[in-house]
Amino acid sequence: MKATARAYAIQGLVKYHGLKNKKQRIPYHDSISVSMKSLPTITTVEFSETLGHDTYRINGKAPSRNEQNRIRVVLDALRSIARQRSLHVTVESRNPPVEGKGLGYSSSGFAALGLASTKALGMSFRPKMLSQIVRLGAGSASRSLVGGFSIWYANRNGLSYAEQLANEDEIPWRTIIVPIPSNVRTDTAHEDAVLSPFYGPRLSYMKKILPRMKIAITRRDTRQISRLAEMDTLNLHAVTMTGKAGLVLFSPSSIRVMEEVRRLREEDDVPAWFSLDTGPSVFVNTLPEESSKIARRLGKLTEGKILTSLAGGPAELLKKHLF
Repeated sequence: MKATARAYAIQGLVKYHGLKNKKQRIPYHDSISVSMKSLPTITTVEFSETLGHDTYRINGKAPSRNEQNRIRVVLDALRSIARQRSLHVTVESRNPPVEGKGLGYSSSGFAALGLASTKALGMSFRPKMLSQIVRLGAGSASRSLVGGFSIWYANRNGLSYAEQLANEDEIPWRTIIVPIPSNVRTDTAHEDAVLSPFYGPRLSYMKKILPRMKIAITRRDTRQISRLAEMDTLNLHAVTMTGKAGLVLFSPSSIRVMEEVRRLREEDDVPAWFSLDTGPSVFVNTLPEESSKIARRLGKLTEGKILTSLAGGPAELLKKHLF
């Protein structure tokens, strides 16, 4: 059977860093994100008894060996539950033509893969259950699956899963995305983070910022959500830069955008706050009525290489397939 799903990449608001259990992809602390409607991944999955092996393609190319292993972990978990271990699969996945490091495509890719595969195997899971399975491919996929403004629990009653705190329409929200490419490899960032002398203080800080972010989301307070996301960005990168590898993920372009956002806020009184995940690409969060003004300013700075996004919803099944 063939099935297709779409999921949206996430922007971390309170970001996770470090895995307590690498194999199960269980983090040290909870994390919160918002899905980006302008960054969709579409994935078609087909299982067949006539195939001799699994085939995966992302944007028309075979994924790396590490990516293939991660894909296989999710597929094998689902095949095992369906008692269809002998079935092979064809997977075709496409991201939008937006190139930038740190845009969260692994989150949307594994969320779409999990939902499409579940349907293709003739199964149906509640989001709580499926988020635990897609987490095995990419932790943030758990949040991409449920969409909107969501939280991923590191350990809630012995389980690690995601749930939505507010849907995509409940909070007045716009994000101007500045994609910035980079050759810096971030594969070991989560392992390296725990070696920072600031990692212990980050875990203590989590006990304060997570409740504050949840309250801001409950109050639908765009300004406070954005303000806290910027604060968490600086905290995250302080940890990243002081790990054993000394990973500096900002680029000169990132810093120019961050400085321009602060000028907009401090000199022109425009409500704008930056946010970066583990990469140089910049998310600029604001109110809907301010997004055009910010986009014009950042467009001049980046030669127009930006896009504006609403918050995205949960992963969903589509009728049109990629093959």
